[in-house]
Amino acid sequence: MEFRRINGLPPYVFATINDLKASARREGRDVIDLGFGNPDLPSPDVAVEKLAEAVHNPRNHRYSASRGIPKIRQAISDLYLRKFGVAIDPDLEVVTTIGAKEGLSHLMWVLVGPGDTALVPSPSYPIHIYAPLFAGADVRHVRLDGPGEDADGQSPGAAFFDNLMEAWESAWPKPRVIVLSFPHNPTTECVDLEWMTRIVAFAKEHDIVLVHDFAYADIAFDGYTPPSILQVPGAKDVAVELYTLTKSFSMAGWRVGFMVGNATIVQALTKLKSYLDYGTFQPIQIAAIVAMNEAPDYPKAVNECYQARRDALCDGLNRIGWEISPPRGTMFVWAPIPEPYREMGSLEFAKFLVNEANVATSPGVGFGPGGDGHVRFALIENEKRIGQGVRSLRRALTRLTPA
Repeated sequence: MEFRRINGLPPYVFATINDLKASARREGRDVIDLGFGNPDLPSPDVAVEKLAEAVHNPRNHRYSASRGIPKIRQAISDLYLRKFGVAIDPDLEVVTTIGAKEGLSHLMWVLVGPGDTALVPSPSYPIHIYAPLFAGADVRHVRLDGPGEDADGQSPGAAFFDNLMEAWESAWPKPRVIVLSFPHNPTTECVDLEWMTRIVAFAKEHDIVLVHDFAYADIAFDGYTPPSILQVPGAKDVAVELYTLTKSFSMAGWRVGFMVGNATIVQALTKLKSYLDYGTFQPIQIAAIVAMNEAPDYPKAVNECYQARRDALCDGLNRIGWEISPPRGTMFVWAPIPEPYREMGSLEFAKFLVNEANVATSPGVGFGPGGDGHVRFALIENEKRIGQGVRSLRRALTRLTPA
């Protein structure tokens, strides 16, 4: 039987590591899981308590609104004004999504179709690559080098911008959409507001829609503050942004996200979603309102936890001779495969780490072209467990020279 939308999908390489991990655990081995980026921190108490209260009210058991109830759209508008100084019209410039993945996927249905082209960073979070493909568009991969500096001494953001310009010039038909996400998963690359200003100007000049997945808006270290693309004056003319409570408020399973920005695009997605769903379960929306309004400092506590884990992992890896540059954002570490093991490729190397060190990572090849020389660590274990993992890696990676 033919399934047209999925027949062209490559094998899901992350499943290989998950199967290995599960097999090892059945054998009684203690596998330290730094692979799947599934936040382990608890959601805010006030949100949990509000959910328990709201779910007992039978009025909340009925269909909700696919665009989100008015108070949740007002809450995200208030958050954007408070955090970024950006005014958002809760009636015209916000639609609630069932997590950022759902929002991005359905957004592509209204932005592109067969014969259209989208520019996507490479490597990238898989849905950034496949959402335009599911809509029938052609995806052009644009090399994203980071973190650190490229060979010419430019920041990675500058190199990526140049790569985008080159991709635009060589593409036909001309791209309708550029997908962005900073801080970036998996590479952890970060950009500043000046970079956002340049890309907005480029998009205006060439009539391109910018889609910015802002999943790691609140996960940043060493004094870095991630900018919202909507902080750029006039960005709403060409840009929309996806913000989610998944990482910032550690509410991954709740599936609460938002798309904000250009009113015409927001209303287009709102219209499509009215045919597809009735929104997130209303008690979850009510609890999310409380999280944003009554626990505005919760992301700071989450961020401090991830920073401590980042430091434990990066310091530990550097001590055993696996040289790592600490990321300035996200809950990940994007690690180049050490030279003595590089010829294995990322999938075989990730399998090796499970088999020989009892440490699970994500192979870079799973993030598309350009990712195969790396593995991604997710900061989803506590510092003690991370230390245990580093010691296991030291024993397994016998060809490394400790620093």
